[in-house]
Amino acid sequence: MTEPADPPVRRDPLSREKVLLAAVAMADEAKGEVPSTRKLANRLGVRAMALYHHFKNKDELLDGMVDLVFAEVELPTGDLDWQTAMRRRGASMREALKRHPWAVGLMDSRVDPGGATLRHHDTVIGCLLAGGFTIVGAAHAFSMLDSYIYGFAIQENALPISDEGDFEAAAVGMMETVPADEFPHLTAMAAEHALKPGYDYGDEFAIGLDLIIDGLDRHRESWR
Repeated sequence: MTEPADPPVRRDPLSREKVLLAAVAMADEAKGEVPSTRKLANRLGVRAMALYHHFKNKDELLDGMVDLVFAEVELPTGDLDWQTAMRRRGASMREALKRHPWAVGLMDSRVDPGGATLRHHDTVIGCLLAGGFTIVGAAHAFSMLDSYIYGFAIQENALPISDEGDFEAAAVGMMETVPADEFPHLTAMAAEHALKPGYDYGDEFAIGLDLIIDGLDRHRESWR
């Protein structure tokens, strides 16, 4: 088997940021597969050893990639009430995870998180505390919100459709093979909801997020 040719010599200097941006782009293109060191080096036009001047191992590279994703998420600001801030942060996080579906399983798995990751978490906690949550309540709220956001992102990314037309075609095709008398509730939901003009599964996200925020607000003062 012929060994792959050495990558062409890179003219511009390699930097940590360039490595991370290339790694994130490759993971996005692969729909979930984080690139190997060799593939990443080939993409950048360098030898694999050159990457170790910027990242000592794969975990450090993953830390940096996750940090870039967190940096894309809108942070709460002091001029917003906590409910509005959490809605905007949740919507922004969902969009980031749609752009980077590989990241959802890594977001809270890093043992050496970067600055953007730490800033994100600290700012969200601060917003909740300013909104009247205790430290314990903020922990409950943060956990519940992220469980919902990450879970929705996983489910949304797994759907075999990409737009409204695809969803409608897939639903119609499925329902043609499902006996209505055997599965009456499923067929009723499809006919009366999912197959209605303009239906978008993504709209379910804001509905669920509102329910969670309303529930957190009711319990906010009881957590000590």
